[in-house]
Amino acid sequence: MVKPSSILLAIIATTLALAAAGQALLVSDWPQWRGPERTAVSSESGLMKQWPAGGPPQLWRILNLGAGYGSVAVHQDRIYVQSLLGGQSTVASLNRADGKILWSRALGPGQDNDRGPGPRGTPTVDGDHLYVLTENGDLAALLAKDGAVVWRRNILRDFGGYNIPWLISESPLVDGDKVIVTPGGPGAGMVALDKMTGETLWTSKELSDEAGYASVIVADVQGVRTYMTLTARAGVGVRASDGKLMWSYPAAANRTANITTPIFHDNKVFYTSDYGTGGGLLQLSAQNGEIKAQEIYFTRAMQNHHGGVVLVDGYLYGFNNSILTCLEFATGKLMWRDRSVGKGSLSYADGNLYLLSEDNVAGLAVATPTGYQERGRFEIPDQGLPSWAHPVVSDGRLYIRNQRALASYDIRAR
Repeated sequence: MVKPSSILLAIIATTLALAAAGQALLVSDWPQWRGPERTAVSSESGLMKQWPAGGPPQLWRILNLGAGYGSVAVHQDRIYVQSLLGGQSTVASLNRADGKILWSRALGPGQDNDRGPGPRGTPTVDGDHLYVLTENGDLAALLAKDGAVVWRRNILRDFGGYNIPWLISESPLVDGDKVIVTPGGPGAGMVALDKMTGETLWTSKELSDEAGYASVIVADVQGVRTYMTLTARAGVGVRASDGKLMWSYPAAANRTANITTPIFHDNKVFYTSDYGTGGGLLQLSAQNGEIKAQEIYFTRAMQNHHGGVVLVDGYLYGFNNSILTCLEFATGKLMWRDRSVGKGSLSYADGNLYLLSEDNVAGLAVATPTGYQERGRFEIPDQGLPSWAHPVVSDGRLYIRNQRALASYDIRAR
């Protein structure tokens, strides 16, 4: 028997590695709230630079999701989404190719209020597990393949929190072996749980803020791993190792609803909220395992309500109340403002902003600080409530969820 040479083995190994890498690139996952890094920025390319009249081709549309404002998570050939069905807050797995429901799991009683019923959060995919937080505080770990429940607990009951006026809207963060959520209880404004068992690892004893409607991000600040979010009172930073509160920044928070996910870049964090407030950029510096935060600027030109902000090439894009706005990240300098599609949400991919108005208009615009340049728009069917679910870009597809409806559009360049 002839043994392959070391050179041949190296060639085979390299070929297999390249094939695996190529296969991995076939599907660009959006596995959690605001994508892989919680920035609402996709690394995809080869997408349309201009939409045809009437918008990109619709591949499929389903109308049986149930009520809810949550966006979707996309992992390999599956889509995961939360909704209210039969009075129960549920999570479902869908076939990415045609939107057919593969399994659905009820996690506890659903809730309703004056802004509509159902979940507000987005599931988080981590390997073969799925993590879901309902509008009623039920947090669960499930097997992604079939929805089998691994563990479940209620964060409001377990940590002394109370549901907020428009219901829990947070999407759980998975970081290493931890799941991070914000129950808003006394000495438990933020907590870390073991992702495999649900056991409490720490509570943020110095943070007792009631929860906001924002979701936590994670970043390394000069070697100190840190969790950041907007509570009902302030933009905060918590040390990942033990839950110690590092800073609290009330200037960018309002007393009504703090919703927007923070933006971290270059050891700086940007917080923003609406209701006449604005946004502030903090410089973060670490010393002896602790972080100090100092305000660089505060601006009234970015009062972001529910639609989020993206950072692209040193510029912030987001809705200042109802006006799409571009600011220079480092200085807060206003670059331009435009009414665009109207107040809404956005994500970014391949040079363009994907916009979704709460009044059911989707738009495409170039992400440039030189001025607003629209590249297409189309209307989606009205479902009777605002279209607040953020748009998702994954593997050449644009996903738009509007209450019980979910549609997939082909946005690959021709």
